[in-house]
Amino acid sequence: MRRVEGVDIRVDVIASGKFRRYHTLPLWRQLLRLRTIVLPNIRDGFFIAAGTLQSFVKLLLWRPDVIFCKGGYVCLPVGVAAHLLKIPLVLHDSDAHPGLTNRVLSRWAVKIGTGAPLEHYPYPVSKAEYVGIPVDARFHVYSSEERTAYKKELGFDARPLVVVTGGGLGAQSINLAVVSVLDELLEGCNVLLISGTRQYSELHKKTAQYDQSRFQLHGFVSDKMVETLAAADLVVARAGATTLLELAALAKPTVIIPNPYLTGGHQLKNAAVYTEKNAGTIIDEEQLVAEPHVLLDTLTALILNPEELERMGKAIHQFAKPHAASDMAKMILAVVQ
Repeated sequence: MRRVEGVDIRVDVIASGKFRRYHTLPLWRQLLRLRTIVLPNIRDGFFIAAGTLQSFVKLLLWRPDVIFCKGGYVCLPVGVAAHLLKIPLVLHDSDAHPGLTNRVLSRWAVKIGTGAPLEHYPYPVSKAEYVGIPVDARFHVYSSEERTAYKKELGFDARPLVVVTGGGLGAQSINLAVVSVLDELLEGCNVLLISGTRQYSELHKKTAQYDQSRFQLHGFVSDKMVETLAAADLVVARAGATTLLELAALAKPTVIIPNPYLTGGHQLKNAAVYTEKNAGTIIDEEQLVAEPHVLLDTLTALILNPEELERMGKAIHQFAKPHAASDMAKMILAVVQ
């Protein structure tokens, strides 16, 4: 049992495995990587088979009314077993690029919830519904007074605040670009950089001389992430589906730097969903590495244009789906009924 939000939830573990493939490498080069791609894929094929057998036995004994799969390789054995046992299957896809597991399971799914508008998916409209991604209810629009108060709590003055985050592990290219243009950037705004824990010590040595009321470096932020993002006038972030929906709920003007190397280029496609609607400004990763000043120029131009920041905030907020969790739950219950 695992206790979540005061409720005991049974957790069972099954075997599973992932299928490694890299869209930035041609197929012939992937086939040459025996130790890192080919052999692990063969090994994980046996894990998937074992997990499917485990799932079949468990579901045969439990006989659930419905199976809900959120995507990811661990869902494949469960979804296949559900199909074999004729148990209704409901999926949710967060990224604008459907993962391999959901592409396989979608042919058997009764209903599919999506994190982005339906035109970005190959799913039949008859069983797909755009519900968004469930996010913490604390992600919502805050008043200017509340945002100013959060800035003060963080130790900043009333100047424009740029919050930069590369995700839980951080992003080296973004971190280095910020540090390289920091002196010039601080002429027009305050900066809070969430670097990730891997690079924190290195960056701390390079930035220790800066006044904490102008620049702050954090390896990781957990409890105060909502308040930190709420305080920002402008956010720089990767293109994770959940992160973008959290920023949409906050109506935060956002500069998006998608990671181009992830499976299927899904962050590039996530970013495109927003930039197609002028709901974000995108910076190419390769350009950022070659010319860090592109970050300075982009942020400075936006900070000096409050009207554009306001427009961007309204545009990204159109993607907010505050009822995503309840809408997804209703979809699952409808299948059961």
